[in-house]
Amino acid sequence: MSSTIGLGVPVPRMLPVTGTWTLPFTAYLLVLTNRVVYQRIKNKQWIGNQLNGDKNNSGNHENPDPLFLESRCHLNFLENVPYAFILAAIAELNGGNRSFLNYAMAALFVMRVGHVEVGMRAKGTLGAGRPMALFGTQGLLAGLAAYSTYLVKGYWGY
Repeated sequence: MSSTIGLGVPVPRMLPVTGTWTLPFTAYLLVLTNRVVYQRIKNKQWIGNQLNGDKNNSGNHENPDPLFLESRCHLNFLENVPYAFILAAIAELNGGNRSFLNYAMAALFVMRVGHVEVGMRAKGTLGAGRPMALFGTQGLLAGLAAYSTYLVKGYWGY
């Protein structure tokens, strides 16, 4: 399983797990991005992340500012997913179990979608998806970091 570059030098495919998960994560990022763009066009709010600068409405759980809500959904995704990809790639490059990494990325995808669709966009913005995804994502990030460290323990003489 390799490809060639230049004069036929074989190069192995080094990141098939993280490469596999780029499509679903990117597709969902585009959904989140387009929701923000839709709110901007609909409300003619081209800059900022709140409609008409209404800072008092951003914390209103029952009737949230739609642009603020969609911006936060987008930003929450961007705060966690790139770091998870970096950790998964480090583990994969250091010989991590591909099945484990696939399950971890699948779990992350479900948690991040759940955070938005069953959490932030639920009635009152306080759906069950928010805390489950928050703590699940934190646990997954910590687990991937610990796993990556475990994989290189021989480098440190352990």
